[in-house]
Amino acid sequence: MNNCSFASSKIVNLLPGKPFNYIIGEPFTEFASVDSTNNYAMAFVQNGGGRHGMTWFAHEQTAGKGQRGKAWHMRRSENIMLSTLLNTSWMPLSAQFSLSVAVSLGIYDFFAAHAGEETKIKWPNDLYWRDRKAVGLLIENVIKGNIWQWAVAGMGININQVVFDSLQNAVSLKQITGKTYPVIEMAKTLCACLDKRYKQLCEPRQDLVLLEEYNAVLFRRKERTRLKKGSQVFECVIDHVDKLGHLHVQHPVFESFVHGEVQWVL
Repeated sequence: MNNCSFASSKIVNLLPGKPFNYIIGEPFTEFASVDSTNNYAMAFVQNGGGRHGMTWFAHEQTAGKGQRGKAWHMRRSENIMLSTLLNTSWMPLSAQFSLSVAVSLGIYDFFAAHAGEETKIKWPNDLYWRDRKAVGLLIENVIKGNIWQWAVAGMGININQVVFDSLQNAVSLKQITGKTYPVIEMAKTLCACLDKRYKQLCEPRQDLVLLEEYNAVLFRRKERTRLKKGSQVFECVIDHVDKLGHLHVQHPVFESFVHGEVQWVL
């Protein structure tokens, strides 16, 4: 069942080369075990075999990757671990954060349909439920010269796992709702959500609409929180994220930060 419920519009003014003949999640390839679905997807592209929408799902990852080179460990067959290949050759390089917003909202649509309005997007693109992490997202790019050819969006979504070993702030859908979910079916529903948001991004001026929606569900927006820059921890009020992906806060005057410049202190 498709739980994506945001309003969709007819796609107009298509430019040559946009991949609307393909759907995210087709083909959908399952692996019993792989080092990293992102690694596999990137290798596939480098070998010239890529097509928009190709998706690779792993029941187990032995070397899953997170942001800034962090390892990402999830229990076998209990969660969604997948990567999908996105054609970005028609997008300017300056649109990289817009793609991240669209992918994040696709995941948000999927997860919040089950977990409710306490689901939020933590800048730049993780998903939290209350103060606990439910989703990790890593987007890797293939750029040749000034052409942004491909993006590989890899995501780990906690579905049925209830024991997280060393991860103290993780949470899964099963912990939130008390239900056990069919992981493969859920992964295919996720792909449908991603496809709708990708196609929305391709419409004229929808990048700004997507950014507005992103900010509406931004983690701790208009709340006091703590961030860390270097060795300094400071309190601030989260205000918004702009189209370049810069986080704007009030501390006590307005400041902005690029991804990696500050860390959350939760």
